[in-house]
Amino acid sequence: MTDRYTIDSQLEHLQSKYIGTGHADTTKWEWLVNQHCDSYCSYMGHFDLLNYFAVAENESKARLKFNLMKKMLQPCGPPMDKPDES
Repeated sequence: MTDRYTIDSQLEHLQSKYIGTGHADTTKWEWLVNQHCDSYCSYMGHFDLLNYFAVAENESKARLKFNLMKKMLQPCGPPMDKPDES
């Protein structure tokens, strides 16, 4: 029984430390934003993938990095309004 409590506490610690792991109250919008931002960071961090996108879009690598950085601000649009729980 003690293993279960240590696993739960480790999971809670992991979720509090890393935003992308989510938690029980993570909304679909928050999860999608994390996925998009992680993808854009990965694209910028992998040199060959960035070169591929630059050739495919006929843009310079600097312009492509700039566009990816702009997309990271609100990759899924503004957040949805939460319904009132009153």
